[in-house]
Amino acid sequence: MLVVGRKPGEYIVINENIIVKVVKTEDGNLRLAIEAPQHVPIMRGELIPHQ
Repeated sequence: MLVVGRKPGEYIVINENIIVKVVKTEDGNLRLAIEAPQHVPIMRGELIPHQ
């Protein structure tokens, strides 16, 4: 696992085609904006059954 610190507006790139950007909302919460090809599935962790 890679742990990186990012500020709002900064991003990381995974495998040259997936961008994960930190977005700050007006109420001060941080959100992630994920840009990936349509064939790449993206799911929230709480929706994946634990093994």
